[in-house]
Amino acid sequence: MLLSERMLEALNNQVKLEAQSSQVYLGIASWLETQPGLEGYTEFFYRQSDEERHHMLKLIHYINDRDGHAIITALEMPKNSFGQVIEVFQDNELLVSKSINDLVELSLNEKDYLTFKFLQWYLDEQLEEEKMAKTMLEKLQLVGSDRGGIYQLDKDIVGLRSKVSESKEGE
Repeated sequence: MLLSERMLEALNNQVKLEAQSSQVYLGIASWLETQPGLEGYTEFFYRQSDEERHHMLKLIHYINDRDGHAIITALEMPKNSFGQVIEVFQDNELLVSKSINDLVELSLNEKDYLTFKFLQWYLDEQLEEEKMAKTMLEKLQLVGSDRGGIYQLDKDIVGLRSKVSESKEGE
């Protein structure tokens, strides 16, 4: 079964959003790498960038396998400088979740059950991504601008990332 034009366009929009998310996280990681003592956050966001690229590639393969054509477009330059660490935990994951939800709704409306099944993986992924971002944002809000607290959270983020990775492997 081929993808409808509407579904193809929506999936290609998601390819761009995943690529843009990868760029956003790459910009964050690069900035964090220039900040002393934030190696944990730096590694976290480099991995997030890689993960978003993986999400994009998964979509590209799906589109092309369904006799569509995944289109690679230009991206906007991401923000490359921040005042505080808390600023890097923005609403990017919520934007991605909304987009995935819209794709799921479209797949159901079009009775494209293969795409609906494919998108289930993204729904599960977004649940984990939102939870992780929310947890780190809440912790950073608790410590405020306390440098010791930010330093400790820098160490904790590596453990948080490991817990999420382990829970994904156990599924």
